Amino acid sequence: MNRYHEMLMFEALSQRPSLAAAARRLNVSGPTVVRAVARLEERLGASLLQRSTQGVVLTKAGEEFMADCTRILREIEVAEASAKGLHMEAQGSLTIVLPSLFSNYVITPLLASYMDTYPDIKVFTQYQDRFPNMNEEGIDVAIQVGHLRNSSLIARPVGYVRTIVCGSPAYLEAHGEPYVPEDVRGHKLVGTESSREGVQWDFQHQGEMNIIKARSRLRCATVQAAINAAKHGAGLTRCISYPLYGYLSTGQLQRILQPFELPALPVHVVYRERRKASMRLRSFVDFMVEGLREHPAMQPDAL
Repeated sequence: MNRYHEMLMFEALSQRPSLAAAARRLNVSGPTVVRAVARLEERLGASLLQRSTQGVVLTKAGEEFMADCTRILREIEVAEASAKGLHMEAQGSLTIVLPSLFSNYVITPLLASYMDTYPDIKVFTQYQDRFPNMNEEGIDVAIQVGHLRNSSLIARPVGYVRTIVCGSPAYLEAHGEPYVPEDVRGHKLVGTESSREGVQWDFQHQGEMNIIKARSRLRCATVQAAINAAKHGAGLTRCISYPLYGYLSTGQLQRILQPFELPALPVHVVYRERRKASMRLRSFVDFMVEGLREHPAMQPDAL
């Protein structure tokens, strides 16, 4: 068995809980996978797996070698597809990383629409708020909210998000609208679980930061719960803008203290540059860029 097939055997473990499950995925016997891994460990002089009654767990060396195997096998797949002319057709698999909260409100409908448009594409999604090392982890595309780090990756801007303070029109009519950040201390505040017993809201005006610390009357476990509470008049809340666009556009919530908001954060679709990008990669990137740029949550607004 050559090294390519040994790598295939080992890579099959990346999404399977046991050697037997990996063998079934490849349609080979369990002993075949065991022997392949044993040969790898002998040649590399390192233990790649830790076996237990619950299955197999990668060692540190195994995790690093798995990332390399995934990257190399993907490059082989792209090269073969290009040679066969398949790079002109949207087919194959993609591994993408999406920020969790942003995905719930913005990405999921777009992803479902993409899958309907390109039925021959298989997508494996990872939801995490840290930005991955795309080369080492074998990630094809990632969507990042926030400023980019310097890298060799290609990034296409799709819009902006911001942090907004808002309240229901009924609450603001009853309690008055705050006009400067310090005014919020006299209001009922709705925080999130991360804010513990109080809130710490950052504002900026003419380049100067102003941090307001105050007690919250209501603390919610999720952003959506805080939005719902504010909609029903429980007080003022502050959160990222993309869950709010529907409430603001219909007048259920009203945006306040806009001149004191922090600078908007950019959103990018990020991918690894390739000499001949496959149609599967181009199809996903182009679809997401177009969809996000048209999404109402991404639209710029004048302060």
